[in-house]
Amino acid sequence: MQALSPHGNLPLVRRLEAVGFRAWPAASVVYDGSWQVRLTGGHPSKRLNCVVPLDPSDYRDAEMRIEKARKRFEDYGRPLVIRETPLAPKPLLSMLDANGWEVFETARVMTADLTRLELPDVLDHLPSHDIGRFIDALIAVDEADPAIKPALAEIISAIKPATGLFTIENPGEAPQAVALCVQDNDLAGILSFCVARERRRKGLGTEMLSAALRWARISGARTAWLQVHSHNAGAIALYEKFGFREVYQYHYWRQGA
Repeated sequence: MQALSPHGNLPLVRRLEAVGFRAWPAASVVYDGSWQVRLTGGHPSKRLNCVVPLDPSDYRDAEMRIEKARKRFEDYGRPLVIRETPLAPKPLLSMLDANGWEVFETARVMTADLTRLELPDVLDHLPSHDIGRFIDALIAVDEADPAIKPALAEIISAIKPATGLFTIENPGEAPQAVALCVQDNDLAGILSFCVARERRRKGLGTEMLSAALRWARISGARTAWLQVHSHNAGAIALYEKFGFREVYQYHYWRQGA
C-alpha cells in the first residue's frame, strides 16, 4: 500500500511529475538540491520555465536559492515562476506568502484507468509521426503565435517515450482538432489537446480523445493522465465523462507587484 501524507499520495505524485517532465521536456534542466530548474528560451510555457521543488523536506537556504534561480531566469529574459505541487516544502510556501508572492494559476492533474475504460464508438484516427504537420495544425487550432514553431519542433523531437500525434483535418479545410499522446511504460499522457474554437461542442473532442486513449491502451498503457487549467470547466467535464478523476493540483507562484 502506497504511503499517504497530509499532501496526498506522494509516491504517485512523484511518478506523475516524472512522466510529465519526460512528456514535455524543457531545453535546460538543472538541479539545486531536489529543486528542478526548468528553462526553455524559445517557448513561454510555464511548465517549461519554472522552479519545481520535489522534496517536502528540502527547504534549507531557500531565500538564497530563490535569488540564485532568479538570476538564471533573468539571463533567459524570463520572470521567476515557482511551481507548487504536493511535493513542495510547506515552510517554502509560507515564506513565499510572507514575502509577497502570490498564486496566479492553478491546474488539476487527473488520471483514468484505461483497463476499465469503455471508449465511445466513434470514428477512429491513427497517429502520425509528421512533427511539422502536427505543429502547423496545433498552432492553427490553438490560435498560437507561429513564432513558437521552432521551439515546439525542438520540444516534440526531444520527447523520448513513444509519441502519437493526432489531428482531425478535412481536405481543403483548416485543422479542426489535435492531441499529443505520450506513452511511457504503463502511463500515457494527453497533451496539447485542443479543438478549434468554431468546432467545439460538436463531438470532435470526444472523437479525438477516444482515438488517443485507444492508441495508448493498444500500446500497453494502463493509466492515462493529463493536466488541465482549473477554470477550464468544459474540458474538465469532458475528461470526467471519460472517467478521469483528480489526483492533485499544482499552483504557479510569482512575485507580487
